[in-house]
Amino acid sequence: MNKSSSGNLGSISSSDLIDAKLEEHQMCGSKHCPGCGHKLEGKPDWLGLPAGVKFDPTDQELIEHLEAKVEDKDIKSHPLIDEFIPTIEGEDGICYTHPEKLPGVTRDGLSRHFFHRPSKAYTTGTRKRRKIQTECDLQGGETRWHKTGKTRPVMVNGKQRGCKKILVLYTNFGKNRKPEKTNWVMHQYHLGQHEEEKEGELVVSKIFYQPQPRQCNWSTDRSVGAAAVASAMSAGGDQQAAAAAAMSMGEAAGGGGRRD
Repeated sequence: MNKSSSGNLGSISSSDLIDAKLEEHQMCGSKHCPGCGHKLEGKPDWLGLPAGVKFDPTDQELIEHLEAKVEDKDIKSHPLIDEFIPTIEGEDGICYTHPEKLPGVTRDGLSRHFFHRPSKAYTTGTRKRRKIQTECDLQGGETRWHKTGKTRPVMVNGKQRGCKKILVLYTNFGKNRKPEKTNWVMHQYHLGQHEEEKEGELVVSKIFYQPQPRQCNWSTDRSVGAAAVASAMSAGGDQQAAAAAAMSMGEAAGGGGRRD
């Protein structure tokens, strides 16, 4: 690299460099995600990410991505941010569509992120629309997002830059039935210090399917083993049989016990 080239690069600001990369990115060809078919605008070499790479931003990083997306400041959005956090609007939005029908969302436990604008449930009032369209709605039921817990502040460098609320998807299949909690969870983020986002404000949400934790049968095995010991003792006071039952209980709890 000659001195003139080096000098030119030194005069280019980071903002100009991002703009140049964004323009180059927009000019390249498109591909589709092999998993969900979602259209990806990107270079072939960018699509070849190594196995194990995933997009998993913190609460603070999501707020920063949102700031760069909506605010007219020196902050520039990353040229590829729309590939990782697409914007969905209107009838294709989160508050209209079941999570399983959103682009790239699956039940694998991984999170998917979206920019969107929450809408009001009614023309008057401030209540947000959280009812989504599903087949059970045609049968007299409904499916909707319910907020759980309090709105939490998101702190960045000691200052509140946004808020986070957690919502869980509930469904029922009849007007007289109690809503049932599903495993779908949404974390919604908006800017500012107010607990509720403004009408028409752009927010960012993380959606994922939370699998049920594995049930541990250790306590059950202990109960069964204890019953076996008591039965052996009452049958004839055979201490040897009771000891064998106790040993069996210990092996079941410890995965077979120690083997020398």
